[in-house]
Amino acid sequence: MATPQNYANHARTDPPMHFFVFPALIVNFGVAIYIAIHFRHDYPYLGHWSIVVSFALLVLAFKCRINDLKLQDRMICLEERLRIASLLPADQQKHIPELTVRQLIALRFASDEELSALVHKTLTQNLEPKAIKQSITTWRADNHRV
Repeated sequence: MATPQNYANHARTDPPMHFFVFPALIVNFGVAIYIAIHFRHDYPYLGHWSIVVSFALLVLAFKCRINDLKLQDRMICLEERLRIASLLPADQQKHIPELTVRQLIALRFASDEELSALVHKTLTQNLEPKAIKQSITTWRADNHRV
């Protein structure tokens, strides 16, 4: 059984992307530069083109990852706004829009029982995401992240 998620172990990597795709594309970019330099007299335009294509692939991989994370952040914000609205008293719900995206993303780890108090603390003290996560006593795991 996997260990329960908490502040110390909540960060996540995507092994195929972080340990294969990105390194392979970075090495490919270096190889393209090497080929362009060492074979510039034999194939002058091919070397330049290989640099352009390898750089385009590298940018594509980073953009795919960034866009996935942006979409995930938007979904988390919507989910957390709905969750907070259902748990906060009616007089405090008007303050939900004051929470930043980064604060909402950090609050997703708080259990329902402590969310109301943590939202109040976040708004009154303008807590940073790291401080929000460290303030959580009952961690709500998020195992479906990109």
